[in-house]
Amino acid sequence: MSDEDPPAEAPPPEGTRRRSATIADVASEADVAIGTVSRFLNGHEIRGGNRQRIEAAIEKLSYRRNAVAAAMKTDTTHMIGLLIPTFDEFHSEMVEQLARLLRKTGRALVIYCHNHDAGVIYDALDFFAAQRVDALIMDGVAKVRKRIEQLIGDGVPVVFYNNEIAGLASDSVVIENREASYRAVSHLLDLGHERIAIAVGAMHDSSARQRLEGYEAALRDRGIAVDPAYVAQGDWRSDSGYEAARRLMQLETPPTAIFVSSYGMTIGVLSWMKDHGRHIPADLSLVSFDDVALFRLYEPGITSIAQPITGLAESIASLIEARLGKDKIRTPRAITLKCDIILRGSTRAASAD
Repeated sequence: MSDEDPPAEAPPPEGTRRRSATIADVASEADVAIGTVSRFLNGHEIRGGNRQRIEAAIEKLSYRRNAVAAAMKTDTTHMIGLLIPTFDEFHSEMVEQLARLLRKTGRALVIYCHNHDAGVIYDALDFFAAQRVDALIMDGVAKVRKRIEQLIGDGVPVVFYNNEIAGLASDSVVIENREASYRAVSHLLDLGHERIAIAVGAMHDSSARQRLEGYEAALRDRGIAVDPAYVAQGDWRSDSGYEAARRLMQLETPPTAIFVSSYGMTIGVLSWMKDHGRHIPADLSLVSFDDVALFRLYEPGITSIAQPITGLAESIASLIEARLGKDKIRTPRAITLKCDIILRGSTRAASAD
């Protein structure tokens, strides 16, 4: 070490943490007032010479702004709460894209998974409130409506995806559930199927109700009555899809085609078919809502409705920016996105009875 080199800083005593530099330390090192440093940190204009000294002091002291203290002064944490039911393929991709988009605006996602448990959802909402998130993204869960109303009343912007809760001052990004389901069932009708069943999701969710409405409308428009025996209730999970297939395929007159309301339930239907030696599409034509990589790999390939995940993520991010950006738009906005139907080998013309 040369005579000009400064002495190495002694490490802190074992078991203790080195004290972090404070805004006062930065002000002292830069020889400016604390208020000048504060204005710099909050993005306000200061004299060029002061800016250079403050930047040099921050680098020398390895100063990191205290996010909690900053939030108390600006009422902003730059954290966005995201409440999801599960880390399935759909949500994993959406989270990845949404996190990337929000990072570009200096915001970070705080993710909570509820697994369809109402108690966990309440805990999550309380957690997000305690963390003072700037906004909340969630699928609309009607059973916690009052708690969401409280958050909105406290000034927390809420963006719903997948499911809506009517009457709340919130934004929403949803897909054309009814129209896409109508087109999917119409495809089966065009192939000559008349005994078409549906494995429907949890009916307290708006998406499940809308997908059922699309199924019913497609049948009615072709002069086919909706047979309650061909409507199997589920809850989005694969085990409910398995049970739906068991009940439907063991009817005295089983369906020749099934429209399944989610890919999770489709996995259950496929599992039941495999366990019982049945084959797609020889024994049953099948269309799934949601498209995942597995459906492209499955032989013969599953015809499915592909949700625009990129569009969902981009739309949600745009609504967050509109709520929290400089213009701060307050009027609730609703965005509905179109879906594509991907035709593969799981459907074929109905056999003549």
